[in-house]
Formats: sequence, structure tokens, C-alpha cells
Amino acid sequence: MSGLAISVLLQVSVVAAAPQTSYEQAFQQSTETGQPLVVLIGADWCPSCQVVKREILPKLRRQGSFEGVAFATVDSDHERKLAAKLMSGTKIPQLIVYEKNDQGWVRRQLTGRYNLERVATFLNRAGTTNVASRTAPTPN
Repeated sequence: MSGLAISVLLQVSVVAAAPQTSYEQAFQQSTETGQPLVVLIGADWCPSCQVVKREILPKLRRQGSFEGVAFATVDSDHERKLAAKLMSGTKIPQLIVYEKNDQGWVRRQLTGRYNLERVATFLNRAGTTNVASRTAPTPN
């Protein structure tokens, strides 16, 4: 088996092994525990979304970046209403983090193409002060 085929199989197995949590489940987990809620909004046809989903997020999972957070993906084509409630603007992928601080829930967003380092920095950043405070939209 070629090195490329092995690499593809490993990437597919990592993505398949990642827990698939619905937004509703992640939202509930986040509100019950106070853990940050991380949401990736994308689409199957979007090349940048697939890079984030299949390459960047699995690497970050292996590094432990998703420990202690509630995580969900939202497909903007299949979950249009929810995606519209969550998104700011229309560009995808959008990676959104809702974090609880002393003033309530704070929303941060990363939009467009990005690399591993940028996503890691975004996820590791805590105590954001200059973002609009708002709660994560309820699933219904």
C-alpha cells in the first residue's frame, strides 16, 4: 500500500473516530457544565470547510485542544435555519466559540480559510474582552 493511501486511511479513521455530537447535545452540555461551546459551520461542497474538518480538527483533537469543550458541526445546507441563527455573515467555514465569563456568554468567530496554527491560537485564546456578549442560540 502506498504512503498516500495509508495517509488517507489514517485521516479517514481519525475523522470517523471523532465523536459526532449534534448542536443540540453540545449546547445542552455547554449550558449544563459551563464549558465553552465550539461550533464549526460548513458544507460538503466547500473545500476550505473540508480542510478544517478532515485535517485541522483531527490534529487539534490529538493535541487535546478539544478537552473540556462541547463541540458540534453544523452543515449550512442541511441545517439552514440553525446555521442562519449561528452565522455572522455568509462566508464559510465559520468556527464559533461561546465562552462563559463574569459578564455572561461571549461569542468569538473565525471565518474563511485558516491554517492549523491560526485555529489552535483561536481555540486557546481565553478571556476575550472586545467581543459582543450574547448567548448561544437555542437549537429550536
